[in-house]
Amino acid sequence: MSIIERARALPQRGVDALITIVCSVQILMQAAVDEQLEWWVPLLVSVYALPLMWRRQYPFAVTFICGVGTSLISPTELLGQFPSVQLVATYTFAELCPPVKRALSVVGTVIGVTASIVIPKDEALNLGLVGIGFAVAYALGTGARARRDRITMLEERARRLAEEQDAAATRERERIAREMHDIIAHSMSMIAIQAEGGSAVVHRDPAKAEQVFETISVTSREALAQLRRALGVLRSEGAARRPQPDLGALPALVDRVRKTGLTVTLEEAGEPRPVPPDLGTTAYRIVQESLTNTVKHAEAGSVLVRVGWEQGTLRLEVCDDGRGPGDGSGDSGGHGLTGMRERAAAAGGELTFGPAKGGSGFRVKASFPLN
Repeated sequence: MSIIERARALPQRGVDALITIVCSVQILMQAAVDEQLEWWVPLLVSVYALPLMWRRQYPFAVTFICGVGTSLISPTELLGQFPSVQLVATYTFAELCPPVKRALSVVGTVIGVTASIVIPKDEALNLGLVGIGFAVAYALGTGARARRDRITMLEERARRLAEEQDAAATRERERIAREMHDIIAHSMSMIAIQAEGGSAVVHRDPAKAEQVFETISVTSREALAQLRRALGVLRSEGAARRPQPDLGALPALVDRVRKTGLTVTLEEAGEPRPVPPDLGTTAYRIVQESLTNTVKHAEAGSVLVRVGWEQGTLRLEVCDDGRGPGDGSGDSGGHGLTGMRERAAAAGGELTFGPAKGGSGFRVKASFPLN
């Protein structure tokens, strides 16, 4: 630890007491050199220097009191060329006082120093030397104030950076949680339904059973690959990762869902346009989660997926003919619909859901602005 760091670690009250003692001793030594050390001098010096004990709490008041004391004592020539108490007070108000009080203190100090030299008709050269001393004290105080302000600014910047990092980490955790939910919910639903169907046909139709188990194998491998990509951001190494699925992967998604026995129709209207990767992934995940909810909860026979390209807007709609939301259509845990809303909002879009036209079935609609 450096000397400066050790000095800063000392208690402020102890430092101020030491400064007060040093200033008092300096004046007493000056009085002894000038053969003016009489019995009343230590008492006068103690009263004169004592306000420095409260210089941090009341810098403006201490500067005023010390200034009055300096003006009264200076004719006795006890203070010598450089009044140490007043120099410390000058450093203090330069460091701690607000601008208005600092300006008033400067004016008062200039008037007081000038009067203490001119009125006794001291040499004009002394005014310049004393002025330099006070200018140095003021500059040191200003530097200390600037250093303290910079430290405060850096601490505030560090606090804001920590808050931003925490917020970014929270957003990333939420994103990973949504990714894992979408991947696991969809893939496990497909696997569970295929496994149930496979056990029913394994003896009756071996060829059909083989197709079912092949679908389970493909779905499982794809789910593992997507989980690796979703969790890859948690690894420190920058391993190459496959791109996230986007709108171009919707036909393959629809084909996988069809293998569960659900009739799925994919319609596309308008002129397709390139979209940012994050928007493409968001649209894919919303359709994926909607189809997963239909397979798991709706007991539907068919579902329609619409992708509409309008001027400046991408619209998605997934509508099934199942039991409807009143009977549990949608994610029973609530995380799926919540995740879809969060995804849509993060991409600058809107998502709504509710009963399909006619009151039966369930419909999810999303729209995203295209810049």
